[in-house]
Amino acid sequence: MATIQKRVTGKGTAYRVMIRLKGHPPETATFDRLTDAREWANKTEADIKAGRHFGASKRHTLSELIGRYTAQKKDTLKSWRDTERHLALWLRLLGDCQLDHITPARIAEGRDKLLAETTVRGKPRHAGTVTRIMAALSSCLAYGVKELQWLNSNPTEKASKPGHSQARVRFLSDDERTALLKACKESSNTDLYAAVVLALTTGARKSEVMGLRWPQIDFKARAISLRHGETKNNEARTLPLVGEAFTLLQERGKVRNLKDDRVFPPTERATKATMLDLRAPWEAAVERAGLGHYEGEGKKRKFVPDFRWHDLRHTTASYLAMQGVSPLEISKILGHKTMAMVSRYSHLSPGRMVELGDKLAERMGLK
Repeated sequence: MATIQKRVTGKGTAYRVMIRLKGHPPETATFDRLTDAREWANKTEADIKAGRHFGASKRHTLSELIGRYTAQKKDTLKSWRDTERHLALWLRLLGDCQLDHITPARIAEGRDKLLAETTVRGKPRHAGTVTRIMAALSSCLAYGVKELQWLNSNPTEKASKPGHSQARVRFLSDDERTALLKACKESSNTDLYAAVVLALTTGARKSEVMGLRWPQIDFKARAISLRHGETKNNEARTLPLVGEAFTLLQERGKVRNLKDDRVFPPTERATKATMLDLRAPWEAAVERAGLGHYEGEGKKRKFVPDFRWHDLRHTTASYLAMQGVSPLEISKILGHKTMAMVSRYSHLSPGRMVELGDKLAERMGLK
């Protein structure tokens, strides 16, 4: 039996049709005109009863869905380049199949293949990366369910995510910090040292540091403003601009290109790049600082780093925890949405826990 619901939105009036017949999956569609809704309902119901109707999931393929999803989301999602790459992986794993062929079992099989593969740099793919790849497919299929009504449900919701190992917390010791900063200062790249100092003193993500623009910096207030939509979780926050980072940016501002408001503009050769790429000088500095080990012999000998750029952020959080800064304050500085993200640093401040315990005992008269 077909039911038609009238919906009035800011974009106008729409009519949503739902057909439910025993023994058949429900079919839905939305129309701008009531007459079109009624015609589709009558024809579809008759076709289902006569065995002539094939559901939308059988009439559309994965590549069609990705195409529609791309057209809708590519200009609004901050991480679109990663999403596009992740969806291409699923197209390779699943093939350009009909949407009704995408089952939880096939998604789980694709998940296991992703976990077994190595990346383009020859390294094992982490469980967290596979989770993000699965999230890209889930968002695309959810669009097919909610917006296009090509699917009745999202099969990724029934496929379990890969198990995660204990979150990695790698931070610099005092000697390591000294060695890394020395290597960055001695680098032939004149941008590296300033970027690393800024990352260490603010706890900002790499994209937040490298994407900085001069209007975001307030030297009088000694603060950097990350506006809504400029952060990973799209929430605005303020970063402290202190110490050597303050001095370095002031000096940088005196010689900046007035035609480009980016703090770290890309090189002239990288005409299409949105931000400066520091991967090569960073990797060289990490090696000079000895933050890793060597493997192999002769020509096959290579350096395996044990410190990533993102670990600069872990270093900031760890040092704050060791200084007795509360988890809530750390979460505000780093822009974490959940306290679970900050809990990994709690073991670094046992002295602070004792201090709080003393205050509690004193308040209860038990000290």
